[in-house]
Amino acid sequence: MRRLLLLLAAAWGLLGPWAVAWAGGQGHTARAPARIQDVRLWSGPATSRVVLDLTAPVRYRLFTLDHPPRVVLDLQGATMPQGLRRRPYRDGILRALRSARRGGSLRVVLDLKGAARPKAFLLPPSGDYGYRLVVDLDRPEAARRSPARAPVGAGRGEGREKAREVVVAVDAGHGGEDPGAKGYRGTYEKDVVLAIARRLARWVDREPGMRAVLVRDGDYYIPLRARMAKARRARADLFVSVHADAFRDPRARGSSVYVLSRRGASSEAARWLAASENASDLVGGVSLDDKDEVLRSVLLDLSQTATLEASLEAAQLVLRRLRGLGPVHRRQVEQASFVVLKSPDVPSMLVETGFISNPREERRLKDPAYQDRLAEAIFRGIRDFFLRNPPPGTLLAQRRPKAHVIARGETLSGIAARFGVSVERLRAANRLRGDLLRVGQVLLIPPGDG
Repeated sequence: MRRLLLLLAAAWGLLGPWAVAWAGGQGHTARAPARIQDVRLWSGPATSRVVLDLTAPVRYRLFTLDHPPRVVLDLQGATMPQGLRRRPYRDGILRALRSARRGGSLRVVLDLKGAARPKAFLLPPSGDYGYRLVVDLDRPEAARRSPARAPVGAGRGEGREKAREVVVAVDAGHGGEDPGAKGYRGTYEKDVVLAIARRLARWVDREPGMRAVLVRDGDYYIPLRARMAKARRARADLFVSVHADAFRDPRARGSSVYVLSRRGASSEAARWLAASENASDLVGGVSLDDKDEVLRSVLLDLSQTATLEASLEAAQLVLRRLRGLGPVHRRQVEQASFVVLKSPDVPSMLVETGFISNPREERRLKDPAYQDRLAEAIFRGIRDFFLRNPPPGTLLAQRRPKAHVIARGETLSGIAARFGVSVERLRAANRLRGDLLRVGQVLLIPPGDG
């Protein structure tokens, strides 16, 4: 009860500026003072993450100072080894870390290279890690340098502007302090999926009329909603998050593909409508700031419905390609409320490339040749989707498939050779399961393979 009252008091600000950062424990058991065992830094393009490895939870307060910019942490009763008390840094926004005793607290000062918005939180023990106090440093100017999302169709080849490329946002899951799942031989999910994501991006970039944007291109963590926001700023036509699955039974195997569930979409719609900062955002190219509540709800629902339908179709095509690599874990596209899938106007999917907890699949996921085969399969599913549904104003829309009427004696292989496309792409563009054709049948001919 005492612990509950303290937590409630902290929530209402009754304990002043001190945050209660503890977990576990029973009753009134006394705890030894927390000791900082290590300090780790993960730097990304827009966010840096500082991690203090602790022996126990700690009460702390956080505030900022200017001229020069600093983030200050006061850790009540904590200690820190002499070797960690002063440390310079080269990467990211952090310039240096220093510390000193201040009364009954340890003051840790993060000297910054520029302005940042800090956010701190405590993580309980998990896997190989003990308690961790995490400080995320977000740089507003880095986000502003990213291209803003323009209305869909605006300036996108409405007969006046140059046609654009189809943009695919490729997101490697986890990263930095978050390793994701861990394989039997110690392989981290974050490393495997980054390698696959980079290969997928190269496949996309090699396709005329398509361009990839890597959401994470290094060993750093990006918050889930920030990944979604980066895809929207890049004006992505599709968002693909790459992961590796894990399960307590090491026999579990195969890849899976997920899209957002209808329930997840409903909760996200409520979140968007309730958040005032989204009122002036663009959803499906339409600003919501001048609409009444009912119209805003209708517009958002229409955008989400179209997005979910496109997500499901694209995911089905990717799953079909993955079946060509071997057994899949689920033969149907799964639906779940993953945060990264909740963009209201960017079709999104999450691909579980295999079970890293399965020793055999762990070996395959580490193999560069297999990583490339996985990336190629995902890419071909993505390409199948965009050949069928080229976004208006794109180069792929200009290369819209031609119609060919089947004459007596024609074969699929002969038509493919005549138009310079592969039989595989002819089948994909026309949803054919085999080579059987009918006289008079209309066949769509996709752009040549070049």
